[in-house]
Amino acid sequence: MSDQAVPLFRRIAEELRASILSGELSPGAQLPSENDLKDRFGTTRVTVRKSLALLKADGLLVSNQGKGAFVRSRPNVQVLTTGANFRRRRDSGVANFNAEAAAQGLRAEQRILAVETVPTPPEIAQRLGIDPGVPSIVRRRRFLVNGEPMQLVDGYYPAKRFAGTAVAKSPRIRGGVSRLIEDPHGPIGQRIVQFVEDLEIRMPTPEETADLVIPPGVPLARVFRTAYVSSGEVLEVLDSRVPCDRHVFQYVIDVP
Repeated sequence: MSDQAVPLFRRIAEELRASILSGELSPGAQLPSENDLKDRFGTTRVTVRKSLALLKADGLLVSNQGKGAFVRSRPNVQVLTTGANFRRRRDSGVANFNAEAAAQGLRAEQRILAVETVPTPPEIAQRLGIDPGVPSIVRRRRFLVNGEPMQLVDGYYPAKRFAGTAVAKSPRIRGGVSRLIEDPHGPIGQRIVQFVEDLEIRMPTPEETADLVIPPGVPLARVFRTAYVSSGEVLEVLDSRVPCDRHVFQYVIDVP
């Protein structure tokens, strides 16, 4: 298809997209006004608005009422998954996500939204190896980086193993639940020997869109992380909802 066959609003959007992706328009930069863009491309404000709407739908622009359009800032966090990395982070007493963010010069925060005992949902029960509806303790958290919501994470723990422990209480646990599980003097005393992660990509629900401030058109990754301990039990399943525009996952798989 020739350039002339492509609608003008799409050609304008592609030129602006190229400027954003190349860094010429950096995160947080304000775009020229609609009038300036109209004159630059020799078109109408209606056509310019259609171009900007396309870029907003792709999650590249945000609007500030009365101030114009801005390149969306996206503090990406690279999450490195290796056994050695997990062990080093755990021994530091700092939660793995917080440590990864800090290593990249970012400020991470975890907010506990709720701690409650619930009937275990079927998809979690399957991973925990228990019957659906059997009680589990769930710790619901929101992760933020530089003040921006990054993840919703629900951690599920069999109530029969964790009732009465710090897992069932609201305060944060130093080093995370994994450190409590592995504490030789703690209530569990088991070494974590394997993580299995299941990843699915879908569009977010309206509630997830609101909670994570997800722009239109941006998909969501749902990650189930199942933690196996030395006894063969599964003692933790993390159900994480992650916007796909602000994370980079790296898995290192050692092949013997």
